[in-house]
Amino acid sequence: MTATGDESFITAVKPLVDAMGGEMLPPDQAGPDDVVLAWQGADVVAVRLPQFADSLDHLLAAMERKRGKPLAELDRKAKQEVVRVLEARGAFSVRHGVETVASALGVSRFTVYNYLNREKQG
Repeated sequence: MTATGDESFITAVKPLVDAMGGEMLPPDQAGPDDVVLAWQGADVVAVRLPQFADSLDHLLAAMERKRGKPLAELDRKAKQEVVRVLEARGAFSVRHGVETVASALGVSRFTVYNYLNREKQG
């Protein structure tokens, strides 16, 4: 996975893979669902993408890091913004997505649905 010239490429894509919650591995260890990235005509690295439900947990953790505190400690307006961002990213198409987000925000499912409905009305 790390020939000398390939290290720059791997270094360049690592932040993206990390942000997605993916895993980098040698191309010869790629499974059928992995994405093999080539650079200058040669396979350099394989990326194992997370399951979508795992991506939601990863996204929630990233949002907490960005805000510097647990999402449950945010004020109502900030929680509404979190729901808006998550909806745009498809978080509520995941099975139990509303429940997962509600738990992370420290609110009820009903509250999350209210935030979603408010966004659609406004």
